[in-house]
Amino acid sequence: MPEITRLSGSREWIDLDFMERERTPEPAMALGIQSHLAGLSLSNTVDLLEALGVQRSRKAIHDWVQKADLQPDSGRSPNQVAVDETVIRINDEQFWLYAAADPATNDLLHVRLFSTTTTSLTEIFLRELRQKHDVETAEFLVDGAQHLQTALQRSGLRFQISRHGNRNAVERIFRELKRRTSSFSNCFSHVEPETAENWLQAFASWHNAPN
Repeated sequence: MPEITRLSGSREWIDLDFMERERTPEPAMALGIQSHLAGLSLSNTVDLLEALGVQRSRKAIHDWVQKADLQPDSGRSPNQVAVDETVIRINDEQFWLYAAADPATNDLLHVRLFSTTTTSLTEIFLRELRQKHDVETAEFLVDGAQHLQTALQRSGLRFQISRHGNRNAVERIFRELKRRTSSFSNCFSHVEPETAENWLQAFASWHNAPN
């Protein structure tokens, strides 16, 4: 798959300072984290590391991703922000993934997971987005969802209803994300919502990373 070609890219976006007592060499840990987020299952990532002489379990690799606490960088000033939401299933329960993307770069600006979708929760998402990025003068691109429009109005942010064009940036990201989560049946099984959200934020960090 095309994503795997990105394994030769920079890994500077992965901060391994949390691994003071970890016995695995840092380059192997970074490769394991990058490989899993790029598209390899935990089992295939284990096989990849074993081929390099590093034997670690699936749980160890899962824990590396969680402990790294990867999140999209803050401090952006986009001209437009595409905002959307999609359903994510965790242990057969339905959750809502909110995402904001910069259509100019196709980068994810912020992601959050909620148990439902309401205007109040959308306002929380927008408040967190504003704390991380300078979006006060940005134009928000949304679909026809009324709670998105209401939350933006209450927040004093300007928006445009758009079902095509630049708003498709976040739709493309959602398609890739759903391809990833549907590929591995164990991805969001037997985990807490906080663990799934941590993985989703790590995915966003990988998605934004330079090749």
